[in-house]
Amino acid sequence: MAAQIIDGEVVGAEITKKVAAEVELLAKAGRRPHLVAVQVGENPASRIYTNMQAKNCNAVGIEYQLLNLPESISQDDLLIKIAELNASRKVTGLILQMPLPAHLDARKVQVAISPAKDVEGMHPENMGRLFYGGGLVAPCTPMAAVELLRRTVPDLAGKEAVVVGHSEIVGKPIAAILLQSLNASPTVTVCHVATKDLAFHTKRADILFVATGVSQARWMGYSRRKAAGENVKPPSLAPLIKADMIKPGAVVIDVAINRIPAELDATGTPVKDASGKVKMKTVGDVDYEAALNVAGAITPVPGGVGPVTVSILLSNTVACAKAM
Repeated sequence: MAAQIIDGEVVGAEITKKVAAEVELLAKAGRRPHLVAVQVGENPASRIYTNMQAKNCNAVGIEYQLLNLPESISQDDLLIKIAELNASRKVTGLILQMPLPAHLDARKVQVAISPAKDVEGMHPENMGRLFYGGGLVAPCTPMAAVELLRRTVPDLAGKEAVVVGHSEIVGKPIAAILLQSLNASPTVTVCHVATKDLAFHTKRADILFVATGVSQARWMGYSRRKAAGENVKPPSLAPLIKADMIKPGAVVIDVAINRIPAELDATGTPVKDASGKVKMKTVGDVDYEAALNVAGAITPVPGGVGPVTVSILLSNTVACAKAM
């Protein structure tokens, strides 16, 4: 029997509808949320993201401002600007667009954002609150991943949950969120790409989160080395999690978004289409098609965690505005 497909588009739309209603109430009270995105220099990929932010904020009534700062701005001047935004009563939320130019310390700038306006939940204070049962906001992608799980499996008590990926922005927060309940949490194991016998852990998981981006990392590493003139073999772009690594009936939440060539020729060169552009595809860390025949429920990529992450960002923005 084919697995249930966990539709992130549907869940994201439900959350966004609720956010829009909350924004309307705040606006009537003269407290419309105002989100400022800080962009340093020009970055085409970041511009796509900010355009999406503006569109989604406008759709629910959140006031959105993109603050474009010159690429040459100094660390001190950027921190002064962040301090001004922190002090502004009009600004209720801040988001720092990444990446920053090489001469800027992204971690120092992120920490400078007020925890009360940190809509991404990335400030150490907000991250630390996860260990105390939650706080005002939490990182958007982990919250989205766990939201999809809870809508699929309402009772997590006693379940075996395995998280593959231990990044500070996804894997670790997922584990912390899962463990917040004193008596209704699953048993959580955190693995990563260097875990010995990864399949041993994944095959006993009732709940499997995967968030490594390993295929894209392999491709990017190979591309850099090849561009530098090194004689390197094409990497394997196969999914990290094969179907035989999944426990029958398990719930699989694939968080990864890998943008990789759709096909490589014998020399490791990406196959191009008729227009001369490289054929690319977006995939997760799980062999989705094969996993459909094993898992009990699974998120697609794209269309799973991504849409919910967007709606959680809006929800976090409202939470920060309500707390001011």
